[in-house]
Amino acid sequence: MKNYQPANKSNWQGRQSASQLYLHEKIQIGSFDDLKNIEGKNIAILGYACDAGVERNKGRTGALKGPEAIRKMLATLSNHFSEELNLWDFGDMVCESQDLEMIQEETAKAIANLLNKQLFPLIIGGGHDLAYAHFNGIRQAHPVAKIGIINLDAHFDLRPASVQGNSGTPFWQIAKKEKEFDLNYFCLGIQKESNNRELFKIAKEYNVQYILNTAFTLEQWAIIRKELNSFISNIDFIYLTIDLDGFTSALAPGVSAPSPVGFQWEIAAKTIEFICHSEKLISADIVELNPTYDQDNSTARLASRIAYLLIQQIDAIK
Repeated sequence: MKNYQPANKSNWQGRQSASQLYLHEKIQIGSFDDLKNIEGKNIAILGYACDAGVERNKGRTGALKGPEAIRKMLATLSNHFSEELNLWDFGDMVCESQDLEMIQEETAKAIANLLNKQLFPLIIGGGHDLAYAHFNGIRQAHPVAKIGIINLDAHFDLRPASVQGNSGTPFWQIAKKEKEFDLNYFCLGIQKESNNRELFKIAKEYNVQYILNTAFTLEQWAIIRKELNSFISNIDFIYLTIDLDGFTSALAPGVSAPSPVGFQWEIAAKTIEFICHSEKLISADIVELNPTYDQDNSTARLASRIAYLLIQQIDAIK
């Protein structure tokens, strides 16, 4: 793969122990050449070091450094995972030439390869244009499955792509490509202030389910759980995508489009746990970390805790 960069062990540093007390000691450095020999329960971290789509979308660039920052924060966290779980770093897809379409195509193939070998892909970005590549990878691995997309985000990202795709168009691109299937898309945390009337019309046209950020709270959990149950019951697999700009900027200042009125950790964590317990989740990503604008690595730390929670929940599934 032209845009593939092998994993760098130097991203995984921290305290030393004699019994893998920390994640940097548990992580294994892998590559796609290793896939034929991997067995058991495996989670593969793959970076999407690209913000070309953010630049096209007139956003704040810097998200291409997101994967490195997340790894460094993950590395120091304590290892409470089972010995049976293999945690891999498979390196990065890197967009050095700014050729967004090429990196999306190669990322899709990489994700399909991971899924076909029964690994759980945990993709860390990078701009939300990753979603188009990520979904295409799942579709390559599961050509006839009914795939549901659950997006924790302030934005629909349904903007029509007039010429080229960008970080604001991925789900519109998916909808256009999925002609043989209905778009099964559920957004949680949508902000009216950040989505114009045309985007709400497009969401209605494609029967997109959504919950506004004002209702995406613990107090409304019974309603949220009911809507999630209904959505999940009608699909085969779940692709979960988490855009850090959906969180309040008090937690996530280091994103391309920060918001002071985003959602809180507690409702996001409860939602992620619920989705994992459905046992239909087959792939996930965390996007839009922009270390250039982060404060004391707080957004990178948040992203690492989301990744940790996902690993923890997947590890618990027998």
